[in-house]
Amino acid sequence: MSKPTDPITDHTLALREEFRHHLETFYAQLKLAPPYESVENALRSLTTSVHALPSVERERLATDATARWQHFSQAFQSSGLSKKHRGIITGLARNRAKLNLPAEYEQFLRLYLS
Repeated sequence: MSKPTDPITDHTLALREEFRHHLETFYAQLKLAPPYESVENALRSLTTSVHALPSVERERLATDATARWQHFSQAFQSSGLSKKHRGIITGLARNRAKLNLPAEYEQFLRLYLS
């Protein structure tokens, strides 16, 4: 008999996988190798911030894309990802139309232009 899975862990894993997918997409669209250590730091940062939330807020992340992206952006910045490939990505961010990135990724690009 399998043991029931902790919903907090399930939700955190789902968020981590979604965030990892977005990071892979972001770097693939920019045609850059992701800085793997910083990606792992970003995933740990996201996990820590999600675990610190009250359960109501964690549940809201499942349905509120804006809130999820705020956490993704915060983890992106706090992990140091926004400092990696800075010169290259800053140049690319100035001509966003050529990047063909979904609108959500604007939050990551803004970190390079600030």
